[in-house]
Amino acid sequence: MFEKLTRKKVFRDPLYGYIEVEYKLISDLIDSKEVQRLRRIRQLSGVSMVFQTAEHSRFTHSLGAYMMAKIATESIEGADNLSEYEKLLFMTTALLHDIGHGPYSHAFEDVIGIEHEIMTEKIILSKDSEVNNILSSYSENLPYDVASIITHKSNYPLIEKLISSSVDVDRLDYLRRDAYFTGAIYGQIDYIRIFRSMKIENNNILFRASGVNSIESYIMSRYHMYFQVYYHPVARSYEYLLENIFKRIIDLKEEGRSLTNANYFFNVLKNKDDITSYIELDDAYVNGLIKQYTKSKDQILNKLSNSFIHRNLYECIDMATEPDEKMIEDIKNSYTEEERKYYFLESKISGAAYFKTNKTDINDIKILLPNGNVKSLEDYSPIVKGLIRSSVRIVERIHYLKNE
Repeated sequence: MFEKLTRKKVFRDPLYGYIEVEYKLISDLIDSKEVQRLRRIRQLSGVSMVFQTAEHSRFTHSLGAYMMAKIATESIEGADNLSEYEKLLFMTTALLHDIGHGPYSHAFEDVIGIEHEIMTEKIILSKDSEVNNILSSYSENLPYDVASIITHKSNYPLIEKLISSSVDVDRLDYLRRDAYFTGAIYGQIDYIRIFRSMKIENNNILFRASGVNSIESYIMSRYHMYFQVYYHPVARSYEYLLENIFKRIIDLKEEGRSLTNANYFFNVLKNKDDITSYIELDDAYVNGLIKQYTKSKDQILNKLSNSFIHRNLYECIDMATEPDEKMIEDIKNSYTEEERKYYFLESKISGAAYFKTNKTDINDIKILLPNGNVKSLEDYSPIVKGLIRSSVRIVERIHYLKNE
């Protein structure tokens, strides 16, 4: 049913050596404009402001997630029972799972108020997208099957879990890839051992008790990557700057002020179904827009834009250090009421994020004992039990821009 390439296509990759593509469907999707756009969106947004080598793109991660899915189909016990269609569906969904990301990823997601999974669904189902045309040319059901897996509404619960769960091909690639490109030592994950310990049984995924050590190491890697990399205060400050620049642009537009060259952005704000405009938005578009606003006559937009371009980021106060409350109040009062909306902010980050999302929980990981019984990971592993108890940790910070 699915045509194979006469000669495999390969992509050099620091994690896998070569990423191999043998199906024409995957090759065609990689060449589509929606997937190629991901080359122009950084995987880690503001993290490169701290870890200067973290310049890798959503494109490289998407290829990595595809490769991880390919390895999974060859390694997990029970995966050989998947049909060719299901295997291709799995690999295709892994490749396309991030095409809905906007510029600077999650920071932009917060600004426009729509999750990237929903935008991914819109792009895949849009008759105007190359991805939709490619998928439809192979099977009229394929676009709907891929989109429904990403939004957790499919008839393929097993593939959903392999794509998005507490142990999935997405996380297994990005944790390793992000660690590699940041130089962090936390992402050394034995994914082959994890796959070999997995067993598919009645559309559920179980992990043999003999593989728990590799899962514990994976969980520890997630913990450290979140707090040392993803939650780094400098990286967060860069993203907050971006968010406040767009908030200022929106506020000025609502006041009737003239703003040039932001049409695609305003088109998407007005109509989330405007896929044509959304595809035009990438990091280069945003950088060019902000570079122009460094000359803005609006002093707030001018200051935010210059701070973004020249890396004059928010100062950060960790509330766990019990800072001088009067000093914080003095900083807050140094701004006008309007400036305070953009120059002074408080943030709270929950430690539970690396264990639980609105879709998955760490205790979805089920451990298969030699006697055939099944336990939750928390009940089986005292290490994980201790980490879950630590997840009540809340990181509170004050971020502020210095007055000139």
